[in-house]
Amino acid sequence: MLKQLSRATLLGLVASVLVVLFVLYRWIAGGDAAPEYQTTVAERGNVVSRVSTSGSLQAVVTVDVGSQVSGRIQDLYADFNSPVKKGELIAKIDPSLFQAAVVQAEANVTAARANVTRLTVTADDAERQAKRATDVYAQRLISETERDNAVATARAARASVDQGVGQLAQSRAQLEQAKTNLRYTDILSPTDGVVISRAVNKGQTVAASLSAPVIFTIAQDLRAMEVHTNVAESDIGRLKPGMRVSFTVDAYPGEPFRGSIRDIRNAPQIVQNVVTYDAVIDVANPDLKLKPGMTATVSIVADRRRDVIAVPNTALRFRPEGAASDQPAQRAGGPGGGAPGAGQRRERGDRSEGSQGQGAGQDSRRDRDAEGDDAAPVVVKRTIYVLSEGEPAPRTVTTGLTDGRVTEITGGDLKEGEAVIVGVAGQAAPGQRGGAQQRGPRIL
Repeated sequence: MLKQLSRATLLGLVASVLVVLFVLYRWIAGGDAAPEYQTTVAERGNVVSRVSTSGSLQAVVTVDVGSQVSGRIQDLYADFNSPVKKGELIAKIDPSLFQAAVVQAEANVTAARANVTRLTVTADDAERQAKRATDVYAQRLISETERDNAVATARAARASVDQGVGQLAQSRAQLEQAKTNLRYTDILSPTDGVVISRAVNKGQTVAASLSAPVIFTIAQDLRAMEVHTNVAESDIGRLKPGMRVSFTVDAYPGEPFRGSIRDIRNAPQIVQNVVTYDAVIDVANPDLKLKPGMTATVSIVADRRRDVIAVPNTALRFRPEGAASDQPAQRAGGPGGGAPGAGQRRERGDRSEGSQGQGAGQDSRRDRDAEGDDAAPVVVKRTIYVLSEGEPAPRTVTTGLTDGRVTEITGGDLKEGEAVIVGVAGQAAPGQRGGAQQRGPRIL
């Protein structure tokens, strides 16, 4: 019995050891298994680089209508959204004080005119007296002093007439000013358009002592509008007048509107050390759907490549384990032992999908023509990996335009239809989902 029990125990121990060794072997063998690569097919398509920004809609011509005189608003003849014509009466200020000023100025003119008449009669009489004194002096009947006094009196009277004429002209100018102020109590529309804002109410007093108070804001023609955008300084060099633009507004989600860049203004807008420039976009608004002040989400096609081979940007960052990087100056990182400095490269080259720059992810080594000067064109070379016989094989390529997701391949060893490695199954790759085989890059 003891021998049989010892033999059974020994067999059990041997079986346990064998099981442990088998599990250990399977674990070690599984650790050495070849990784399962995620791939995508290098295929042809269009690559579009866009500049995305936001802006606000405005009428092309907006006029602030104010008052040049102070007073109480007596009547309003226009309101919000009222269509108006040039010269149309849209508001009236109480004219009572200005009418009184006109009457007073007319009275001053009448008094000044009468004063000129009186002074003219006096001057004529003084001149007759001076002429008579001169004749009498010639007969030596009066003294020279009496003659001189008569002549001086005549000259003084004539000077008083000139003074009176000046006072009359001044009174007439005051009368014209009073009449002008009276006309200013009628607020007229300076242009054809639509009232988009009214800043006063009937009975309200406006004061025009320092600046003209705004009563109405009139948009000349809402069928032609413009979008003022804030374009980052890193993107402004890629834009030029005439480029086509599409944008959306929150009021009509999913409905695109079209326009074109009319002007790129040189005045910088600096907010918290962030520099932007205003790209003005012309927009047709025949249906009057768009309204001033709406926020526009703008997308501008900065460049386009048609029928080119393109690969995902994740393929440019992928490096198999143990592979040398083509960016030795940057730190290692990225999926599946990916490209060093992948995060930094994306920040510098790819930017974000909202502002996608040309040549994204192209901060790898740059080879210049050995015989060229400093102005020689820069050739950007990158290394990507394709799946060949189950193993990653390097391909040296030159890259071009990017839209933030895929990058154009302008030359090199990559051939259309090859399976480009974008990551390793089970490891997160930016912009990729699990699965060993994926379809080609999303190319517009």
